[in-house]
Amino acid sequence: MKSNPTLTFYNQNAQHFSDSTLQVDMSALYREFLPNIPANGHILDAGCGSARDAAYFKQQGFCVSAFDASEELAALASQHLQQTVEVKTFQQLDSVNQYHGIWCCASLLHVPKDELPAVFINLQNALKPDGVLYVSFKYGTSERFDNGREFTDLDEDGLNDLIHACPKLSLIKHWQSADQRPGREHEIWLNALIKAASDK
Repeated sequence: MKSNPTLTFYNQNAQHFSDSTLQVDMSALYREFLPNIPANGHILDAGCGSARDAAYFKQQGFCVSAFDASEELAALASQHLQQTVEVKTFQQLDSVNQYHGIWCCASLLHVPKDELPAVFINLQNALKPDGVLYVSFKYGTSERFDNGREFTDLDEDGLNDLIHACPKLSLIKHWQSADQRPGREHEIWLNALIKAASDK
């Protein structure tokens, strides 16, 4: 993300954002994702924010890498995770065949819609064969500006279009869920688990 309002928002509000997300209960999503990852497997928390999820994965014995586009958030996340969180965007992700799992929780939704296909190819390339990708978007079909940030909303059709454009990715399942933050329960999320093809 170049100089843009979303990045400015997170750099200016990093501490508040981190504090407001660290205690959110994500256990239902962990139960969907983690059984797909081998013991001690390597998980990338992509767009990690506070590193809440990366820290949990690390506690469970997984090898964890993390990045965030916001320098301020990455600095806070590095402290929380007790390892370096890279400052990087999805567009800059150039790993190949590296991760058993990639976790994109409420992070891809800030990628402009016309850049999502290339980003999904980057994610596909970064996964090992049989690797699993988790993504979540606010449910809808619009690109919008809200509370100082740019959002790309996605529904099942939009998600399927992205997956079908990636030759090695296939959908395991998708489902809707309510926001877990107090007062945000009316916000609906689209979640999906996506698998990379085996190396056969």
